[in-house]
Amino acid sequence: ADGHEVRVWNRTASKAAAVATSGVTPCADPAEVIEPGGVLISCLADDAALDAVLATNGLLERLGKGGVHLSMSTISAACATRHAVRHEACGVHYLAVPILGRPEAVKARMQSFLVAGASAAKARVTPLLESLGRKVFDFGDEARAANVAKINFNFLIAAAVESMAEAFSVVEKSGLDAQAFYEMVVGTAFACPLYEGYGRILVDRAWDDAGFRLLLGLKDVRLAAETAADCGARMQLGELLEARFGDAVARGLGDKDWTAVAVDIRREAGLES
Repeated sequence: ADGHEVRVWNRTASKAAAVATSGVTPCADPAEVIEPGGVLISCLADDAALDAVLATNGLLERLGKGGVHLSMSTISAACATRHAVRHEACGVHYLAVPILGRPEAVKARMQSFLVAGASAAKARVTPLLESLGRKVFDFGDEARAANVAKINFNFLIAAAVESMAEAFSVVEKSGLDAQAFYEMVVGTAFACPLYEGYGRILVDRAWDDAGFRLLLGLKDVRLAAETAADCGARMQLGELLEARFGDAVARGLGDKDWTAVAVDIRREAGLES
């Protein structure tokens, strides 16, 4: 929409084909998206997916000296560090740029970006990021820092979803109108996008439409626990969430929105069979 020439690739070819339009060219191979010395943006599901794509397609060698890779995936801090070192060896700048925002926010350019890495590379891409979203948060020169921040941000969302699902279940089980309770919650102390958006999904039980899959939510709460352990801390609430999300995935809910943890919460409250 801003006049850039964009080439796209997806591990599922039909998803790349679906965004083909004027100025957007789907590619059959990930190496085809790269302009030497240009900007590469990746957003992949996890450490393993990012490792596999970067390891097998000669992407860094093609991107070459002066190129910048914006890695928007929510991955482990260790994975970010590993790739930053590998990129440097190829003369490529690696920036960790995880996104804060569900798909609808991204489409509306309402997402924010966390960014960490070399200052020169950040200066080059900051105008691009600012045109795509509403705010860029700089976490310094070490790429891993942006991923530590993103992992703990997602932990806070998971904790909010768990607490809302429990509260709404108790309210409903007590005979109150869950909709009226939701309106009170978001009309007072919790008047913010997180509670408004996720609360609405929970009240409407709209978790079949996955904006963010529960399986990926389990990945993120596990990353939160691993990140805490790496620095000698402990997340007791994180341990509860990991068990909750793990049970939900085991019950076949992994492809639903991560608010579907409420299914088990409602069942435990006697609201579902």
